[in-house]
Amino acid sequence: MPAESEIIIPLDVPKEAAETYRENYRRMTHGTGNLMLFAGDQKIEHLNADFYGEGISPDDAGPEHLFRIAKHARIGVFATQLGLIARYGSDYADLPYLVKLNSKTDLVKTAQRDPLSSELHHVQQAIDLRDRAGLDIMGVGYTVYLGSDYEAVMLYQAAQIVHRAHQHGLLTVLWMYPRGKAVPNEKDPHLIAGAAGVAAALGTDFAKVNAPQRDGVADSRLLKEATLASGRTKVVCAGGSRTDAKSFLQQLHDQIHLGGAAGNATGRNIHQLGLDEAVRMCNAISAITLDDASVDTALAIYQGR
Repeated sequence: MPAESEIIIPLDVPKEAAETYRENYRRMTHGTGNLMLFAGDQKIEHLNADFYGEGISPDDAGPEHLFRIAKHARIGVFATQLGLIARYGSDYADLPYLVKLNSKTDLVKTAQRDPLSSELHHVQQAIDLRDRAGLDIMGVGYTVYLGSDYEAVMLYQAAQIVHRAHQHGLLTVLWMYPRGKAVPNEKDPHLIAGAAGVAAALGTDFAKVNAPQRDGVADSRLLKEATLASGRTKVVCAGGSRTDAKSFLQQLHDQIHLGGAAGNATGRNIHQLGLDEAVRMCNAISAITLDDASVDTALAIYQGR
């Protein structure tokens, strides 16, 4: 894991913003270079399917559950929409925030129309909220659907977002998802590696990708092509659908140690749990991501031992 002194300041960060960028990077990664991103952007993406129903804690029915978890757990950054931050930020002013600048629902399926997720807010609006309310907004995020008929729109917006964010010392995370009628297999390792390379060409600090599969089987070693293709842009893996804690923690450990990932971006495997269990799950994930803990050590943290 890189030391704090090894943080590389991109050349599109002006000198007057370099220290802000360095401090945001150090704090988001806890000085390790690895990122534990708590993803709370699914209120738009998946509507209420991820927050209410069988197997989901009643705690998750209201959006404040996300903020409570982020307050009590050890995370790198909490990613959610600007509107939620504006509504709850006064009670959770000390959280490390990443503003997700675009989102779309999943009501219109790819078979009906290729995905387009345009900006809901601009970088400047995140900066204005940070400065006016004194919130700890350290970065911004944006989703690109490569292979969509509308990828040119999203690529342009992503490039501009990275540039503008870096001008103010903010970090950027791009959700890089191949998706559309031109994409027969979203989990293809070679395609995911290509998406990671595109993220590098856009200049982002981190790229969030889905875990690659071959013949429908996930193998963390398949991620290595993507982490090589991304160069100085670091790759974090999406947590995906809810699974049992031991399997999830083992997968995360393998993604880092076999696939070269620099952390994770986890939502459902955390927030669908009740508050106490969700906090323990966050801390277990952080132990692997930030402390290089073993799976057994992380599992003991999750189990409260």
